[in-house]
Amino acid sequence: MKRLATVALTALAPISWGSTYAVASELLPPDRPLFTGVMRALPAGLLLTALARTLPKGEWWWKSAVLGTLNIGAFFPLLFLSAYRLPGGVAAVLGSAGPLFVVGLAALVLGERASLRTVLAAVVGAFGVSMVVLTADAALDPVGVVAGVVSSASMAAGTVMTKRWGRPEGVGPLAMTGWQLTAGGLVIIPVAALVEGAPPALDGQALLGYGYMMLINTGIAYWLWFRGIGQLGATSVTLLGPLSPLTAAVIGWAALGQALTPVQLGGMAIALGATLAGQLAAARAAQSFSSSEQNDRNISMDLTDGRVRR
Repeated sequence: MKRLATVALTALAPISWGSTYAVASELLPPDRPLFTGVMRALPAGLLLTALARTLPKGEWWWKSAVLGTLNIGAFFPLLFLSAYRLPGGVAAVLGSAGPLFVVGLAALVLGERASLRTVLAAVVGAFGVSMVVLTADAALDPVGVVAGVVSSASMAAGTVMTKRWGRPEGVGPLAMTGWQLTAGGLVIIPVAALVEGAPPALDGQALLGYGYMMLINTGIAYWLWFRGIGQLGATSVTLLGPLSPLTAAVIGWAALGQALTPVQLGGMAIALGATLAGQLAAARAAQSFSSSEQNDRNISMDLTDGRVRR
């Protein structure tokens, strides 16, 4: 039951990210994706760090910078470049390949060997997303494709290294999230200044949009995401990723008047089924590992008891 609750809370992160397109298109200044990235990450990071009242110490200064760059600072600009150079559907499909990167990296770095069911869940999930977002006239741009693949690989590496390094003793996920968002926002600032120039003037509508993006879409969402990585594992968390483009499609239908075809509805069912199957496979693997660990502990205790009796 505890694992189910953690999965449900972690799933709120990609669901929240699914609202990004609708909020950006309806409330935010156009053609300012990098400035939007800064406004999402930096204020949220500073706020969470202030609430946690904890700063990095020692090696965690550079570790936080690395994680912030992978998860935010490099991911956001590359994601936006991919979105600008490619049709939204193609960019979303490239993003949905993230779980496959995590599966491979988790095996190499963490020793988390994914089961065949987990790999199939990741592949089927990406296929389901493609049915939802791809259109017949989708075109491929080499730069956009590379940016999309590297952005997925960047966040996958950040997800795995977040699990690999864990947290300093006595530091909670709130502080870790704040450190990473702050570092990531600082990385984006010079890129935004170079590419987009001075910040745009903001009206009340834009401030409302950025307020939502900062607090809900980024601060709370990334806190839930990193918290989930710590409790569930990198592979299990990343298999929730398809919920983001599926949420975007539902919001487009419900709020923006976009139609959903039978093929898209079928893709949603496939992607949701794959997401559920991936979580069930991860839960079985965790239970199996726990049982094996307990058996090893019991054997060790038996051997110790034997030596005592002798």
